[in-house]
Formats: sequence, structure tokens, C-alpha cells
Amino acid sequence: MNYDCLIVDDEIALSQSTSEYFNMFGVATAWVADAASCLDFLSENETGVILLDINLGGESGFTLCKKLREITDIPILFISARQSDDDELLALGVGGDDYIRKPYSLNVLLAKVNAVLKRLHGGSGSGADTFAFGGFTVDFTRGRVFSGDADLKLTAMEYRLLAYLVKNRERIIPKEELFNKVWGDAITGDGTLNVHIRRIREKIEPDPNNPLYIKTVWGTGYLFDAQRP
Repeated sequence: MNYDCLIVDDEIALSQSTSEYFNMFGVATAWVADAASCLDFLSENETGVILLDINLGGESGFTLCKKLREITDIPILFISARQSDDDELLALGVGGDDYIRKPYSLNVLLAKVNAVLKRLHGGSGSGADTFAFGGFTVDFTRGRVFSGDADLKLTAMEYRLLAYLVKNRERIIPKEELFNKVWGDAITGDGTLNVHIRRIREKIEPDPNNPLYIKTVWGTGYLFDAQRP
């Protein structure tokens, strides 16, 4: 079956209430309570986005996210009662697309999920079908990036962020614009954006600490330098 959202959380009452709320507003949602059930579910069903808790009893959400990133680029939004910035950075570092702290507002969480689903179904916009730089090719039609002939492993959010930077190359893009256009909300923080930029740089830059392509414009945002070979 096809679902819009899968909740992976061992807080059963919260999972049930969140799932019921989402379904009431037309977002087809299922839930499971542990990592093994999540993998079993995905072997038989499809989903547009995963809401993943960090504390899952026998196995942490961090470990599950690493496993998921080996087999899928489905957007993963971490949901957790942990308030530490280190936990957020770790969640994003293992492949998460966003980090939402509990207790969350159901209507705000639903808005975030709808924003992700809208991006997934909205296509990649107008313009040229591909853009090449430094041995890489961004294929906007297929939603993929290639290093030579090999498929470059990017999460859905990493692809969207890189594609947006490339489409708006040679223009300084304010952080607020990236929050609104790439994440679909203005609540996303600098830490989330910085982690995703760093992960992309690690995959496309010869030296991520001295980037050639994705330039930081301090106090403003980022610029994609398309003039590099």
C-alpha cells in the first residue's frame, strides 16, 4: 500500500493520536513502534515521509536512520523530546532532513509533513533539464545528481537544496529564502541548514573546508559559483 506518512515511535498513545489526526486531514498515515517493524513495513509498503523518534527501545532512531539511508532517500523528520543541539546535529548528520522537538503541535507537524509531500509531488520546476559542473551533472527531470556516470548518493533534502542553489546560481540566496523555498517553512533553523550544506560540500567539493562551488556569504546566505571548472 501507499501511505503519505509513517510514524516510527514507541510512544504508542502519541503515535495513535498523531496518526488519527493526520488521517482526519487526508494524510494517509500508519505507525510502528520499533526499528524492526519499520523495516518490515517498508518491505511491503511505500511512504512519502517518515517521522522518526530517537528513542525506540532496543535500537535508536540514529541507527535506524543510517540503515534507511542505505536503501532509500525518503525524507526523514526526527521527532524527539531531546532538547540538546548535539542531538539535533547528530540526527541531521546521519541523514535526517529535519528535527522537530516534542512536545509538538499537531497542526504545525501536519503543516511540515504537507510541505514535504507538496515538494515531492510538485516536480522540479521549469528551466533546463540538466546542469553540469566540475564532473557532476544535476538532472532536474529525474531528480538525481551524477558524478560522471555514477549516481551520487543524496538524501531528498540534500538534492532539493543543491538543485535550488544550482538553479539560482551566481545569485546570493538569503537563508530565509532557502527555509521557505526548500524546506517549505520559516521555522527551520540555521543549524539544520548548515548541516545540510556541509553534507553536500563533503560530496561535491574537492576540499569541503575551502569550497569552490557553494560559497558562504557571511550574515546573508549562500552563493553557488557556476564559473568554476
